[in-house]
Amino acid sequence: MPSVVFYFKVHQPFRIRHYTVFDIYENKNYFDDERNKFYLERIAKKCYLPTLKIIKELIQQTKGQFKVSFGITGTLIEQLQKWQPEIIDLFKQLAKTGSVEFVGETYYHSLASLYSTEEFKEQVLFHKKLIKKLFNQESKVFANTELIYFDGLTKVVKELGFEAILAEGVPWILEWRAPNFIYEDPEKNLKILLRNYKLSDDVSFRFSARWWEEWPLTADKLATWLEAHNGNGEIINLFMDFETFGEHQWEDTGIFEFLKALPFEVLKRKNLEFALPSEVIEKYSVRGIFSSKNPVTWADTERDLTAWLGNEMQKECAEILYSLEKDIPFYLKEIWRKLQTADHFYYMCTKWFADGDVHKYFNPYETPYDAYLNFRNALEDLKSRIQPNVKVSFRN
Repeated sequence: MPSVVFYFKVHQPFRIRHYTVFDIYENKNYFDDERNKFYLERIAKKCYLPTLKIIKELIQQTKGQFKVSFGITGTLIEQLQKWQPEIIDLFKQLAKTGSVEFVGETYYHSLASLYSTEEFKEQVLFHKKLIKKLFNQESKVFANTELIYFDGLTKVVKELGFEAILAEGVPWILEWRAPNFIYEDPEKNLKILLRNYKLSDDVSFRFSARWWEEWPLTADKLATWLEAHNGNGEIINLFMDFETFGEHQWEDTGIFEFLKALPFEVLKRKNLEFALPSEVIEKYSVRGIFSSKNPVTWADTERDLTAWLGNEMQKECAEILYSLEKDIPFYLKEIWRKLQTADHFYYMCTKWFADGDVHKYFNPYETPYDAYLNFRNALEDLKSRIQPNVKVSFRN
């Protein structure tokens, strides 16, 4: 009987204010509270509040059989505490149901695992403490930023107290194998839960796509597809951004009615169930090795790092930012960490811009070059505060 595992990524960054060369050495306020509050209020109204209320009702209506997990970043939690505390209260209510699990994350949704093991560890432990304090949970399962996975990461994650990690079910790594089983890394440090990218993307990307041959996607249709894996899969991992509900897919697409119906369509099929990540790693045995020496992610068709580190602007900013680690004073560390958030590098991505698709979801910049200049100016000022006598020069 396959177990359906839902994981919702819940994240918003601290976006940088319009920061020009004239602000360098003059203005120490890098972040745009007004814009961040505006975006958060919009997302809360369209997605967080209605979707969390629906999930709470579904758990009650199914007597706890409907189960979901969340990966909620520290940067979002801080903003919710400041501007939308009622959403924190809803998450707390869900935590008490026993049908909701909070997965381990990097507090700042950063790329630290690629640049600094010590910084990565600190951010993960910081997040662990926050989740324990707010929701009284200690997850056994970890999800890195953007599901970044590589073999060398598993030893570190195991040392942090986790037993499993989420990753993308990359087809060219799996080859003939299905993502619908428990895997492990070559050193057998962690169990690995692999995203079923086709079924996940059917909901998160194709739900309202009228060009799609399977449109419209109904709860009954998805449940039938899930049921078809019975006998050829033990877990079906549906991992997606939480903003799928109400933001990526607007209310008028029928996404909320779909969500309301799905648990009942799944549960009326006697050979399907919902489960939490920590439950499936206990229930099912490892069926094979999943190995990638190079980092893989859940981004785009390439499943690599190019969305964040694919051009010279992104690489330069990341290298300078992480080079400050050894010199950063305690009173500037929080600012430095907020600048690590992967979104800042995503805004600088040029691979879609050339095709006319800027991926403008809550992107405050007109072009990736604007994003680079804005970030680079703030970085210049931060470095001047750490090393007053050293100027940062731009590449040609």
